[in-house]
Amino acid sequence: MPLYECVLLARSDITQAQVEAIADQVQATLTEMSGGEIKKREYWGLRGLAYRIKKNRKAHYMLLGLDSTPTALLEVERQLGLNEDVLRSLTLRIEAIDDAPSAILARRSDDRERERGFRGPRPAGRFSSGRTGGRERDDREEFRARPRDELDMGPGGEE
Repeated sequence: MPLYECVLLARSDITQAQVEAIADQVQATLTEMSGGEIKKREYWGLRGLAYRIKKNRKAHYMLLGLDSTPTALLEVERQLGLNEDVLRSLTLRIEAIDDAPSAILARRSDDRERERGFRGPRPAGRFSSGRTGGRERDDREEFRARPRDELDMGPGGEE
C-alpha cells in the first residue's frame, strides 16, 4: 500500500486529548476501509499560525504517517474536512516513513537541551543599563546618603 504523511491543524480551544481523538478517528476509518494503519503519530503542540484561519491565531499541530489505499485516504480527507475542529489538513504521498522524529520535534528537543548560558553580570542599576531615554547622561554626582552630622548643619555649614 502507498505511504502518506498527513499534517492536520486543529482549533486552539480544544485539548490535546481531543486532538488525539481525531487521530484515533482517522485510525478507525483506515482500518475499516482497507486495513490501513497509522505508522507514525507526532503531536507538535499548540503553535502560532502565520495568519488567521477561521478566526484562530493558534492551532494544535499533528503529524500522521499513514499506510493505506488511495480510496481509504479520500474518505479520511473527507472526514477531516467535515470535522469542525480541524482547521486545515495536508496529505502528501511519500516513499518511506522516517522513524526518526520530524524536524519540528528535533528542533524543540534541541532547544530544551540547550540552556541559556551565563551572559555576564547584569548592570548595576536601573539607569546604568545604557538606556538614556533620548537624554544625554550628565556627570552630576548621584544622590548618596550623607552622614547625620552633615544633615544637621545648615546650608552654610552652620547649625
